[in-house]
Amino acid sequence: MQKALVLDAGKCTGCKQCELACSFEHEGIFNVSRSRIRVFIFEHEARFVPYTCTQCDQAWCMQVCPVGAITSDAATGVKSVNAATCVGCKVCTIACPFGTINYNAITGKVEKCDLCGGDPACARECPTGAITFIDSNLAGYEKMQDWAHKTDTAPQAAS
Repeated sequence: MQKALVLDAGKCTGCKQCELACSFEHEGIFNVSRSRIRVFIFEHEARFVPYTCTQCDQAWCMQVCPVGAITSDAATGVKSVNAATCVGCKVCTIACPFGTINYNAITGKVEKCDLCGGDPACARECPTGAITFIDSNLAGYEKMQDWAHKTDTAPQAAS
């Protein structure tokens, strides 16, 4: 079964616990700049929006990699970067329309979310439930349900 991260900005408080958990999981340090998940801060609206790689089916990053360093796991759908193969050309960072694959100047390689091998630290450590890891077939179901309920209660036009 493929699973997906679901990011609910309405529940995010901007605590950056997800960023800290990610950096510790992958780098062994608590440093938000070394995280593979980010929290956008919209100060004027007092809103916080977590974002990371969505493991998209199109995977433009994978398609443009000239050395085949980004591969897809058929069972999980995870697109992973093989650091031994990556030459650090950054073509994938340009191809990603979401800006979720980044160049690491320390290693000279690119990195992106790999869902922590099936137990994402960001979801595990999120104190508000803004980040969950669920069956990918259900990932959009809750939003569709909310939308359906809103349309049920919308005023009807007079005939």
